[in-house]
Amino acid sequence: MRVVETLIPEVLLVEPSLYHDDRGLFTETFRADEYAKALGVTDPFVQDNHSRSTRDVLRGLHFQREHPQGKLVRVSRGHIFDVAVDVRPESPTFGQWIGAELDDSSLRQLWIPKGFAHGFCVLSDVADVHYKCTEYYQPGDEIGLRWDCETVGVEWPVQKPILSPKDSAFHGLNTLFHELESRTG
Repeated sequence: MRVVETLIPEVLLVEPSLYHDDRGLFTETFRADEYAKALGVTDPFVQDNHSRSTRDVLRGLHFQREHPQGKLVRVSRGHIFDVAVDVRPESPTFGQWIGAELDDSSLRQLWIPKGFAHGFCVLSDVADVHYKCTEYYQPGDEIGLRWDCETVGVEWPVQKPILSPKDSAFHGLNTLFHELESRTG
């Protein structure tokens, strides 16, 4: 396994070792001791999620306020553009994003630590996306960042994404954090 740093130091791209022969391939998709050493992942993964989507579907950008999740994302079928946005107001990279293409050929993974909004768009006809989470999903705690927030400026590789009504209603970064501060302040 090789770990590649991104422009946001805590978000890491994982390139697993692939073993090919005439029967196909083999790879380890997760091994607790190796990932702890290579990525610094010390929280246990408590939930695995599987999402199947079709071309141009954009899911996100989601995060949880009180129960933030670290996520290890991979694709078992298809091709996606995966995005992490730093939503930690005290962070020097607040509002910055990184994107990585993940697919079923390279089997690369993206480690997204707590404090980041996550989303992806599908670039193939169908994509199966799997992600391990360090915290349970809490429906009442979920919040989102608008996919086309001008402040963040994610450069999505889709022209007309297919969005859920929930994802379409999310606010931009400035509005979102102003609302959050007024609730807690």
